[in-house]
Amino acid sequence: QVQLVESGGGLVQPGGSLRLSCAASGITFSSNHMAWYRQAPGKERELVARVTSTGNTNYADSVKGRFTISRDNAKNTVYLQMNAMKPEDTAAYYCHARNFYNNYQHWGQGTQVTVSS
Repeated sequence: QVQLVESGGGLVQPGGSLRLSCAASGITFSSNHMAWYRQAPGKERELVARVTSTGNTNYADSVKGRFTISRDNAKNTVYLQMNAMKPEDTAAYYCHARNFYNNYQHWGQGTQVTVSS
């Protein structure tokens, strides 16, 4: 059974930092491109950051220079370090895995991030 379990969400003040983690099981982690998406109330889900199986990364323009995605293949875990956070970063954040051989995709259950004073 595939599981992507996110953790690390919570309430943070503007300018603060959070680190999200996503622990994967039931997949061959190294064969998956991993990503973080987010969805704010009333908005569509959007890509925040992606890291390929080889470690290449790309980011949404809105988070470039503030967020960093990384992966640890030995721990089957992907991270999202979020710095200089803004109220507009408030959303549910979802972990996503896509197998680059068969294109199978999986989602985590999401973790809420709220940026507010």
